[in-house]
Order: sequence, then structure tokens, then C-alpha cells
Amino acid sequence: MNIVILGAGRVGESVAESLASEANDITVIDTDPARLALLQDRLDLRGVAGNGIQPSVLLDAGIGDADLFIACAQLDESNLVACKVARQLFNVPTTIARLRSPEFQEGMPLTTEREGFGVDRVICPEESVMRSIWQLIRYPEALQVLELAQGLLSLVAVRAVAGGPLVGHRLDEIPKLVPGADMRMVAIYRQDKAVADVCGSTCIEPGDEVFVLSPSGQLRRVLGALRERDRPVRRIMIAGGGRVGLRLARQLRGEVQVKIIEVSRGRCDYLATQLPGDVLVLNGDSTDEDLLGDENVQDMDLFLALTSDDEDNIMACLLAKRMGARHVLALINRKAYADLVQGTTIDIALSPAQAVIGELLAHVRWGNVEAVHSLRHGTAEVLEAVVSGDAGTSKLVGRRIDQIPLPAGAQIGAIVRGLPDPHEGGEPRREERGRGGRGGLALRRRRAASEVEQARIVMAHHDTEVLAGDHLIVFLPNKKQVREVQRLFQVSPLFL
Repeated sequence: MNIVILGAGRVGESVAESLASEANDITVIDTDPARLALLQDRLDLRGVAGNGIQPSVLLDAGIGDADLFIACAQLDESNLVACKVARQLFNVPTTIARLRSPEFQEGMPLTTEREGFGVDRVICPEESVMRSIWQLIRYPEALQVLELAQGLLSLVAVRAVAGGPLVGHRLDEIPKLVPGADMRMVAIYRQDKAVADVCGSTCIEPGDEVFVLSPSGQLRRVLGALRERDRPVRRIMIAGGGRVGLRLARQLRGEVQVKIIEVSRGRCDYLATQLPGDVLVLNGDSTDEDLLGDENVQDMDLFLALTSDDEDNIMACLLAKRMGARHVLALINRKAYADLVQGTTIDIALSPAQAVIGELLAHVRWGNVEAVHSLRHGTAEVLEAVVSGDAGTSKLVGRRIDQIPLPAGAQIGAIVRGLPDPHEGGEPRREERGRGGRGGLALRRRRAASEVEQARIVMAHHDTEVLAGDHLIVFLPNKKQVREVQRLFQVSPLFL
């Protein structure tokens, strides 16, 4: 694809790095020539210096031939105007805008209609990070929780611990050890390396990082099969009262006890006006051992370091863990740092860019791809794609799983049948937005929710037959395999 990206900040850089590695033609626009020069030296892309809301700059970037325009500059106003210019003057097929303000949400006519700003998809890294953390609070045993198939299925990463019913046993013993549990192990990482050919004879060992597909309603049982259940999260300490910290505190109010440590006195004053009285806002340094001790960090179920400084987040988490916090999570922007701390005393290293990259990749992938999630800091992926065609035009329809030529290590973990088109019940397609008012949209959403409940989940086995309309959940241990997998979902009139 020909992709133009506005903004070479942290999100823009991560997006460019991910997309450039897949043989896309990438052009990045930014006002800082030095930053562009560094990107060009490191990645196979073209940089254009200038203001991305100006038509002349967009022309220099080749906007007229672009398949996708991604606006992720610092300011919402710049991203909205740039999308408007790209859509109205250059008729770019798909536009995506990074917007922090909740005033411009996806589905709002002002944001998405052609008469408005013409944005096809809104992304917000802060919101994505908040949702990821919220899932980890709900399931404290997990390292990562991702929803698929409109919420029916979940992919969960969990560290196996001695004492779990399945730990020390073969995968083909699951039906006997955990009867009635519907799950599929799609990958196992041992000492940071993937276990080759995960099959029935594979044994789960303590310390393994296991990726499991399961119906969302059975997640707690699945997690309990791999490690002892943790007690619910009741006390949380957040280091950093920025956008992510504020969003999360708002989400958690009334459900858990929350303390926020913020170094800026002015920001503390603002937080105090935005949060209810049961959220304690503290002015101080999250790496101050005396402050953490005074605020009983040892009693915290979860310590979250969410500042904009990677080094401070790492140090705060290491200190909190040493002082007795049960679980710690560090927000880390630099991939090298995230890889460095993974598997140390820091339980989870979360990257804002990786939290949102899947929302972008779904627009770049071809072959009826519905959803994409990035795993293990971008090295692996899980994708959800719809099977089209018939036995004469598709490489998948009417074939058993063991007859499908998947690349080495790739696995079809599950099949969802009877899942409705999300555009026909939930969010309307772009050309349908604004028709029928709120009542019509609510009716479509209720109808879609009912249809989703009637869909059927089939855990994939070697003899499972694939049908037209199936949603396949495919795990890829190496993202470089994605092109090969996408070709399987292409419909060809010449295929026999």
C-alpha cells in the first residue's frame, strides 16, 4: 500500500516502523527535518518536511496516489484538518486520525461525515492503553488480554506457575484435567523462545508464557488451569497523573481504592478538580522511597507507572516491587526498554504504540481481515479474517485444517460461525452514518448483539472443515508470515 503518515512523534514513528517492515511505500510528514532524517536513516521510507495541513506539502508527499492517510500529529486540530484536506481535495480512500479529545469520537457526524472532517477511523493511544490496563485489572493473572470476534473470544497470555492443574502435563490431557473447559493453546514461549510445533504431546512447564484462545466467558477458568488464582485487585497506586492516569482513575472510581502520585503541583490541583473525593491525589516523586513507604505501597495489589518518562517508570516499578507491591506495570515507549525489562521483576511492560497498532493494521491488511492484534512487542500477531468464496474459488472453503498450507508455526486456533457483519448492526458504514438518527443506530446495535449471541465457537482441530463465512482466528509467531496467510483468504476465479 501507499501510505502517508502525518507526524513523526512516538506514535508516528512506531506506526511507520511497523508498516515499513511489510514492504509498504511509506511517506512521513513532519515539521522537524532532523527527526525525519533519523527516521530515514533507520527505516526504508521517505520524509517530507513541512506543515501537513497545507495542500502543497501533502502533494509533495504523494497524497494523490495514497491508499491510506494516517494523521497522528500532536494536536487534534492538525489531524482533523489534515484528514479533511486529504479527503476533500485529494479523495484519499481511507483516513485515520489520532484524537485525544473525547469530543470528537468515532461515529459523530462532525468527525466522520464527508461534510465534517471526513475521518474514517479514530484512534486514541491513551484510550487503548486504558482499556488494556482495565482488562489486566479484571484478570490479574494475565499478561495480556485481547478480545476477538466481537467479544465472543479472547486471547490471553499467562505465565504458567507450578501448581496449576495443567502445568507439568501434556496438552492432550486438558480434557481430563480440566473437563468442560473450551480452550486452545496456540503458542508457548519458553525462556523467551517459541516452542516449535505446539501439539498434543507438548508439555507445559513452570515459567512458560502461554497464549490461550478461549470463549470470553471461560477466561477465569482457563487462567486458573495455568496458575493459582490471584485475589481481586482492590488497591491501586498510579504514578503519573497525565492523560492515561486520569482516564484510568475515572474508569476505576467507585470500584477500587486509587492513589495517584504526580510530581507537578499544578497538575495535582487539576486532578483534584476532575476526580471524586475518594481518589487520593499526592504531590511527589514516584521514585521517592520514603513517599512510597508512607503511602503503604506494600499493601498495593497493583502499582502502575504511567508517566511520560520511561526511565522513571522502570525505576518506580522496580522500587515498588522491592518494597512489596504485589504486581507492577510500567508504561514504556522505547521498544528496546520494553524488551529489556520483560521477564524481570517488572510483571508487565506496556507500550502505548503497540496497544494501538492493531487498530491501524486492520486497515492495512487485505484479504477480509476484520481485526489484528500485535503480540510480544510487535514480533507476533493474531488476526481475525473472514472466509469468502466457495470450494472453486477459495483455498479454504471445504478444506480441513490439516489441508491448509499454513507457514511454519502459524496456527488456526478457532472458528466462529454465524457472526454478523459488524457494520450492519453496530457502527454503520461511513455512507450510512447520520441516517435514521440515534434510534435507528440503537436498534441496529440491539439486533447485532442478539445475532452475536447466536454465533457458534468451534475450537479448531486437524479435521475441522472450514466453511464460507467463517471467521478464522490465526496466530502468527512471526509477523513476516502475514502476507502468506493473507493470500489464503483471497478469492480467485482462476483457483481450482
